[in-house]
Amino acid sequence: MNRPLRRYLQASLRDVWVLVRESRTSLWLFAAVVLLGGLALRMWYISPDTQQHLSYAEAVYATFTLVFLETYLRFPRVWYLQILFFLIPVAGLSVIANGVVHFGVMLFNKQARREEWQVAIASTYSGHVVVCGLGRDGYRVVEQLLKFGHEVIGIERNEQGQFLDTIRSLNVPVIISDARRPGALSKAGVERATAIVICTEDDLANLAIALEARELNPDIRVVMRMFDAELAQKVNKAFGIQAVFSTSALAAPALAAAATQTNVLLSFYVDDTLLNVSEVFIQPCSPLVGYEIAALEKEFDTSVILYKGQQTVDLHPDPQICLQAGDKIVVFASLDALNRLHKCNRGSG
Repeated sequence: MNRPLRRYLQASLRDVWVLVRESRTSLWLFAAVVLLGGLALRMWYISPDTQQHLSYAEAVYATFTLVFLETYLRFPRVWYLQILFFLIPVAGLSVIANGVVHFGVMLFNKQARREEWQVAIASTYSGHVVVCGLGRDGYRVVEQLLKFGHEVIGIERNEQGQFLDTIRSLNVPVIISDARRPGALSKAGVERATAIVICTEDDLANLAIALEARELNPDIRVVMRMFDAELAQKVNKAFGIQAVFSTSALAAPALAAAATQTNVLLSFYVDDTLLNVSEVFIQPCSPLVGYEIAALEKEFDTSVILYKGQQTVDLHPDPQICLQAGDKIVVFASLDALNRLHKCNRGSG
């Protein structure tokens, strides 16, 4: 049995159990009508044909059919049994209208109970990643995790969120709730998750969610975004959270690098050192034409992490490859090294 089908069946069984618990009052009332009505018929009804009392099983079955106005019993002559024959259908159908029909409709109409169904699906996950906050950043995190082959469950408090329908279309269960509310993280299976990514727009909310997740699952990997760089550093040290990213710290180097015209794809700090990833397209008249990769790395103090030629793409290029016009390389270097490399490529240095 494939995983999606197994997961659907597990979720359906859980959903049935939830519905039974939600509808237990109506179900108990219906059972009481049938069982007590059967007891009354067993005690008072005598078959005109055999002049004998019904067995209890026969009486219960007769009561059940009487609820739906299809009884095989003859209408009694005794007044209190006549009243019973009228009361049983009224009581039974009232209970059915109130609960049993609702139970059946909700069982098969998943759309009407979308949130409950999402919780049921989430209950089948294990070893997944929980993403709290499904705004633009959260959506991108979900996309990348799916590309990496991870299973994801999302939590978002805004049921009108811009990206919710798109995320659901990726078969990602979405729990509509404030992740700080009691039980919200448990609905997303944090106890069984390997990691949680917290990227709401409230630093204190992110911290509260992280601490709650750690309490529910001491081994979970916690990754969180914070806007306050100083607070991010303190949280990282004080609470032992594996990864705390400051939005301003991440954005600042990227913005600064973009202003240098070095075609930077990504910038980040390691301690106090700014590192950059940049694309370089070898120009037709570039002095870099004919350079071996090893020589380029040595002269410009860079690391070539990708080479794309006319017919090949190599993530571990041979150091002896000679660069040709039209080739593309992706390099890892400081801004100063990138400036010198791009200046040389343009033939201006």
